[in-house]
Amino acid sequence: MPGVMERNNVHICGSGETAMMFAHGFGCDQNMWRFVAPAFESDFRTILFDQVGAGGSDLSAYDRNKYSSLAGYADDVVEIGRHLGLKDAVFIGHSVSSMIGVLAAKHAPGLFGKLVLVSPSARYIDDEGYSGGFSAKQIEELLEFLESNHMGWLTQMAPLIMGNPDRPQLGQELTNSFCRTDPEIAKAFARVTFTSDNRVDLARVTLPTLILQCSEDIIAGPEVGAFVNRAIPGSRMIVLDAVGHCPNLSAPDEVVSAMRTFV
Repeated sequence: MPGVMERNNVHICGSGETAMMFAHGFGCDQNMWRFVAPAFESDFRTILFDQVGAGGSDLSAYDRNKYSSLAGYADDVVEIGRHLGLKDAVFIGHSVSSMIGVLAAKHAPGLFGKLVLVSPSARYIDDEGYSGGFSAKQIEELLEFLESNHMGWLTQMAPLIMGNPDRPQLGQELTNSFCRTDPEIAKAFARVTFTSDNRVDLARVTLPTLILQCSEDIIAGPEVGAFVNRAIPGSRMIVLDAVGHCPNLSAPDEVVSAMRTFV
């Protein structure tokens, strides 16, 4: 089996006593942080990696049983952190990696000292008294579409997820990123992502937490971010002017500015 650094294609830059780990969302890779991470390299040791199945990760390390829940991905984050000897690091998670970070922090106390959750959602499916943005039927139809027509799903959904139709190059970049992800792993990860429910985990977060919420986001709308904010004790939320689900790519300066107020 590959070592943890090779398995997750880990890259380390910058300097400083405190480390800052960046985790990408579904269908993306560490390249999505290229406009954000360098802004912190003068003060932090920045750590970027690819989830197994994405980017330059080692596909041979994929285990369907391990990665049948977000806990498997959280275990990878913990393993990377322990391998690097992290202590009180800052974890920055985008989209589904926000909840992966919440789980990792719970599993390994002391590894992280702060959490930054970018466009987070604890549950995508509506429930009694809870608005996740999608009905169970809509999520199942979305996953069935991905299963039956992988390329069609990518080309149709990526621009919608990205938003910013006035900048079509952003939607094209996300489409290209989705296309670089192993198709079978992407289908499995999509089901894990969109059917997960981490609401009960939020109340157990004890770390200072910043939530970055876009003003418009079809995947994790303002009411979803507000729920995460209410559920995590003492958390702080900043609503960005940015629209879409990927402000790390579409509005990196705004993300960096918001993060600087917290870290």
